[in-house]
Amino acid sequence: MDEVIVGQYSTTEYMQMLVASHDKESSCQYIKKDIYKMAEASLSDPINTTGTLVQAQTDMCKGYANGSIGIIVSGFIWLISATVSYQYTADKAVWTLLIGGIIIHPVSILFYKIIGLSGNHSKGNRLGNLGMEGTIFMIMCIPIAFGLSLQHVEWFFQGMLLIIGGRYLTFSSIYGIKLYWILGAILGLQHAYYFTLA
Repeated sequence: MDEVIVGQYSTTEYMQMLVASHDKESSCQYIKKDIYKMAEASLSDPINTTGTLVQAQTDMCKGYANGSIGIIVSGFIWLISATVSYQYTADKAVWTLLIGGIIIHPVSILFYKIIGLSGNHSKGNRLGNLGMEGTIFMIMCIPIAFGLSLQHVEWFFQGMLLIIGGRYLTFSSIYGIKLYWILGAILGLQHAYYFTLA
């Protein structure tokens, strides 16, 4: 069986020390000493620096500027796609949005670096996992929007509005900003509005 490290000692060494000490008070002192060491190590662990939800959200806000850069980049991609649709065809606009969506994250990271932010979160912040899971879920939903475009090309954009709107709802939990509920709702309502125009 693998040795477990207790403080600065292995399990075997730790037990030998306790057995060697016949004084109960001395044994208790050993235990207390090691408990204090483990507690200090735990507090200095980056995983525990974001132990509460508020701390985790604050960490995400500091690392990603409240998510604002990503939204701005995403908005520009949508504007470019709309321009392509107006100047050329809706099919080309679909591919513009798909390809542009791929570069949203790296472009956002570049802007984070330019303005002096890390573009990252602390190690062990579980909200980072939530952000990644939300991204994966969004990517898994994109084929649905693309399938809609095979019926009516315009439906791709309506589908994407719903997918991205739902993604923004999770940002409310990630960043602790309720404004994302409003933003997600606006995208959802736009989807419904555009269907009435079809």
